[in-house]
Amino acid sequence: MTTDESASTRPLVYAHRGSSAAFAEHTRAAYLQAIADGADGVECDVHLSRDQHVVLLHDANLDRTSDGTGPVADRTLDELRQLDFSSWKGARIPLEYGGKFDQLLTLPDLLDILRAAGREIGLAIELKHPSPYLLALEDRVLEVLASEGWDPQTSKVDNVSVSFMSFSPDSVKHLLATVPAESICQLVDDITVDEVREELGLGLITGGAVANVMRAAQAEGERILDDCEVRLAGPGIDYVRRHARAVRRWLGSGRRFRVWTVDSEQDVRLCQELGIHEITTNRPAQVLAQLSESSHTVS
Repeated sequence: MTTDESASTRPLVYAHRGSSAAFAEHTRAAYLQAIADGADGVECDVHLSRDQHVVLLHDANLDRTSDGTGPVADRTLDELRQLDFSSWKGARIPLEYGGKFDQLLTLPDLLDILRAAGREIGLAIELKHPSPYLLALEDRVLEVLASEGWDPQTSKVDNVSVSFMSFSPDSVKHLLATVPAESICQLVDDITVDEVREELGLGLITGGAVANVMRAAQAEGERILDDCEVRLAGPGIDYVRRHARAVRRWLGSGRRFRVWTVDSEQDVRLCQELGIHEITTNRPAQVLAQLSESSHTVS
């Protein structure tokens, strides 16, 4: 059985921010390791720098994953490249994965890494909102992809199949004007005030107000999936457990499911039992090994 045939009988495995259990998330090392691990695809989050470069970072601020502080949008790419985005993880980076100041990636940098994989591979791009650039973030990402040879009809760049994701329904609707519905994923998750306050560093009142806005966005995202406006559904694994009825309804209506972040053996088994199509994980090698073992057991 070929690798492609084997992959078609199991969920595809996407490396969440690269192999981020092994190396610092979104770094060159994490993505090179994901390819070495055999991941079917990789996931990344994107923001814009002050000079409009698309950079791979999850947070809007630099504090958690670098030795810098303040908003990503306040720094130029040159300024960002002077920061250390890997040491916080405490993992030694092999020489072949680059030095400490080679780890920050732009979207074109990641495409170069994926082109060099020597095989077909997926790229799932999450558009992070709220963004100070609003929907200009989406426009800039599409502009950069077009300059790299992206074909809107197939949503491919060379050997790389590109899909787009966002929790923001406005982002999803904006993308639909250019991108095939088959390549757009509406992300959904349950929203709590405490989680919003912790993630965004907000006070009680402000956190509550932001949570209400996010709940409204979640409801609209669920409507988009109910009405089959996009092909890909992207719930978190906790959401899958809590909303089994909605998950079964969307699966039955032909939605393709991409579930995040699936790291435990129990969660992998749950995804297999439900017929989930794509698993996003921090540990692609471990998940692939489990899927391979279970397929051998079944056969």
